[in-house]
Amino acid sequence: MISPATWGSIRNQHITFFCWLAGNGYFRTNHMLEISATYVIARTLAFLFPFRSESKMGVDIRHNKDRKVHRKEPKSQDIYLRLLVKLYRFLSRRTNAPFNKVVLKRLFMSRTNRPPISVSRLIRKMKLPGRDNKIAVVVGTVTDDVRIQEIPKLKICALRVTDGARRRILKSGGQVMTFDQLALATPKGHGTVLLSGPRKAREVYRHFGKATGTPHSRTKPYVRSKGRKFERARGRRPSCGFKN
Repeated sequence: MISPATWGSIRNQHITFFCWLAGNGYFRTNHMLEISATYVIARTLAFLFPFRSESKMGVDIRHNKDRKVHRKEPKSQDIYLRLLVKLYRFLSRRTNAPFNKVVLKRLFMSRTNRPPISVSRLIRKMKLPGRDNKIAVVVGTVTDDVRIQEIPKLKICALRVTDGARRRILKSGGQVMTFDQLALATPKGHGTVLLSGPRKAREVYRHFGKATGTPHSRTKPYVRSKGRKFERARGRRPSCGFKN
């Protein structure tokens, strides 16, 4: 939409141009009148749609960084896992509940990003205030912890529960649910606590960080063996050069 001020500018330019044409005798013949009228139209179009001569040439787009790194489905071909994905894909779309969206995202994850959680950690997390009589939801495995003598009454939903943990939870009067049972009990995730295990508890994370042997480094080195003759001298004791 062209503003009235723009139309006024066009009109003033046309009046000035017509006065110049009349003063120079361009209106004496019909032929010259047609030429001048064509020129006026051309100038109008040029004003409305200017040609950007200073515009740059096209730039080739590099597609080497276009890869999307998030998952849209699980890598596993487990039919039961894929049925759960179908179920929670439907729930996340139709209920629009954040709980279902997070559960669906975690169902896509690899096993290293779905670390197991022990019964002791589960008990500690469910003892926090405001979590009484709520369902502990774990998109992963729940394992037993023999250091815990007594297990309180817990209501758990998990992808997998080890035999020892299941036996002790049921013996204490608790309940172990599957995710399809959870979807029937609470489609929007009300009354649940979504938990997960420690992702960086794997032994491989001990080797990550500041280079081994450098000052103040606590990174675990890759050593062939832990015997007396393997990487125990220089840099490891003050009598052999230095000790970090």
